[in-house]
Amino acid sequence: MKLIQANCRARFTAQDVEFVLSVLGRKLGAAECLVRLLADAESRDLILDDEELFKALLERAGCLSVSTHFYFYVLVRHVFRQAGIADREVADYVAALLAEFAREDPASRTVAGQAKPLEYLFEMLIALDAAVDDRTRFCIRAHIGNWSLFLAGVFPDRIRVRAELRGFPDLKYYEGLGRAQYQVASDDRMARRYEVGAILGTLAERFRAARLALNDISERLFSLGEGTGPWEALLRKGGV
Repeated sequence: MKLIQANCRARFTAQDVEFVLSVLGRKLGAAECLVRLLADAESRDLILDDEELFKALLERAGCLSVSTHFYFYVLVRHVFRQAGIADREVADYVAALLAEFAREDPASRTVAGQAKPLEYLFEMLIALDAAVDDRTRFCIRAHIGNWSLFLAGVFPDRIRVRAELRGFPDLKYYEGLGRAQYQVASDDRMARRYEVGAILGTLAERFRAARLALNDISERLFSLGEGTGPWEALLRKGGV
């Protein structure tokens, strides 16, 4: 099972740079200047916080040519700042998990010793009980937190409908499960080893705020009627 890392800001492409230049070129100057600025971590982070990038991603949603890491980082960073979640590493981590879930890669949800990928939360909880080593147990806990945040953040209406009509778990269940697994994972020695303890701890503490922030992105894109690009790939992964 793949462990999510906060590395979106280190994985931008030439197309991402071209997009930034097309939006902010008048502010930042020529492409050579922009490349130098993006190479400096502090300057890069300030550029990525520019509201014009967020607006442009929404306005051009149907014809984007940017990486999923850039796309999700700018969106998540914007709504997290609005929600009072100021740590860029947290936004980077959540953007990375969205980018990972947008990929069609069942292997990223497969536990050692099991051929079938984990698709549902109850399967993940069973696998957690059966885990025989610390790393597997930690990865499953983090994944349960990630999957809970993803589903409750991107598909809140689907969860509500299924809860009301079929008696399935409601949003409080997803929030409680995700928060609890993030909290335990944040205290695990593996979290220190992989340097994600503070990130997971923040997500445990601010799970509902993070979930509502992702709801904001989802509502904005649905209201625009967009069905293309990285967000469409997430929608195909919406099994609850």
